[in-house]
Amino acid sequence: MASVFSAPSSLTGSRAASSRVPCRSVFLPALRVSESVSVVCGSGEFRGGVKAAVRSVGREALGCGSRVTMAASAEVSSSVAEAERRPFGVLFVCLGNICRSPTAEAVFRDVVEKRKLDSLFNIDSAGTIDYHEGNPADPRMKAAALKRGVKLTSISRPIRSSDFEEFDLILAMDKSNRADILTAYESWNRRAPLPAGSKEKVKLMCSYCTKHNVDEVPDPYYGGPAGFEKVLDLLEDACEGLLASIQELQVKDGKVDVKTSI
Repeated sequence: MASVFSAPSSLTGSRAASSRVPCRSVFLPALRVSESVSVVCGSGEFRGGVKAAVRSVGREALGCGSRVTMAASAEVSSSVAEAERRPFGVLFVCLGNICRSPTAEAVFRDVVEKRKLDSLFNIDSAGTIDYHEGNPADPRMKAAALKRGVKLTSISRPIRSSDFEEFDLILAMDKSNRADILTAYESWNRRAPLPAGSKEKVKLMCSYCTKHNVDEVPDPYYGGPAGFEKVLDLLEDACEGLLASIQELQVKDGKVDVKTSI
């Protein structure tokens, strides 16, 4: 019964497969209660605090015939309902968070605002390094985007472990960025287990392109004006495809129909 974000119909083969995203309903957010919980899924069992149990078995456990016993069931149900109502989180990631990912953030924000859907999304960007932390976007990138009516306002920050809990999609600009994100994920997950399915949130941005047959958004930092224009061309295409993919989602349990709710 697992639901996925389907790629636009124009995406086929490996590109379509790579752009599928696990439905948010398979992830159980951390719950703000301290009461004990017992979770049984298949042959495994966990007993302990709610937050620890959530990190141990994730929301997938609750969708596979699990038996969950909670002393504070009303409070837990309220917390889950609140989580389900939260905006859909999309995090864009590149190397330094001053060229590609802040542009992806701004372009996608522009796309959803034009459709009056901005209240349904939590949109942000980050870098895999902290070299530019606290700095605004590259002036050349800002100028190129502004010519197209897109304003870059984000401030550079590095990706953090909490992003795997806060965001439903983490989109890397190139394969090197994706590898760095996954390396960081493995390190953080060893220290403190992240929600089940977190790794599957990491995708390549260009997997949502429908007009360009490319895998990566190239870094324009050391190039000329044409490089920044290329970044905008690819991101405008990918952001439209991303929104179309999200809109095509229908949760199989009948609780949410994104085609009508977004």
